[in-house]
Amino acid sequence: MKLKVLASGSKGNSSLLITKEAKIIIDLGMSYPYISSKLFEENIDPKSINAIFITHTHSDHIKGLKQFVKRNNTLVYVPLKMAEELIEIIPQNNIRIIEEEFILKDLEITIIHTSHDAVASCGYILNNNQKSIVYITDTGYINRKYLKKLENKNIYYIESNHDEEMLMNGPYPYLIKQRILSDEGHLSNKRTASYLKKIVGTKTKYIILAHLSEKNNTEELAYNTTKEAMDDINYQESILITKQNEALEMVEV
Repeated sequence: MKLKVLASGSKGNSSLLITKEAKIIIDLGMSYPYISSKLFEENIDPKSINAIFITHTHSDHIKGLKQFVKRNNTLVYVPLKMAEELIEIIPQNNIRIIEEEFILKDLEITIIHTSHDAVASCGYILNNNQKSIVYITDTGYINRKYLKKLENKNIYYIESNHDEEMLMNGPYPYLIKQRILSDEGHLSNKRTASYLKKIVGTKTKYIILAHLSEKNNTEELAYNTTKEAMDDINYQESILITKQNEALEMVEV
């Protein structure tokens, strides 16, 4: 199972997941030319994408969805309430409703409900051939009922949006600061590190810190906060930082 982050940040988010039988895009928040160029760099024709998963319907996660579906007739797999919003953007025939757990080709997927100010926002646990990826972004917190399910996965793609001190001392209006810090906002570096400390295990090979704020975070702060927490549990594997307009290296488990 391979994961390549195509872009991550406040201006747009998208990732490519590849298994033996499937090619999946998670979120399509960048332009069609950008996404298609990144796919072609991997020798992947956009028309060969089997499915698109969406975490939520904010523009930085669906901005390129309409054009991608229009050009390639790709199927979009989303929860019912999210589908009711997307029907204004893409044809109903291209939408497939998913349940809490579902199978697509050689992937077993479990939905993780997130806490964000968007209808039916969610993350995913993706399992293939005894390998697993946790994909969580844009959430104010992770419900503790999910922590056991999230333990000891091979790859964690998780939001590390802001440094709380930078946010509070930064240029955003007070109401926006409160939104970001709320239970329906975004995970801070410290909160993400705290969750990772609880769920990272011996099988974990990659931690990918995502959706860093351009104004309220730095790569160094995000990395160091997680690294300090991982040192406490003797995690010796890779910690990667996503970028806004630059794809990460492909990772494989």
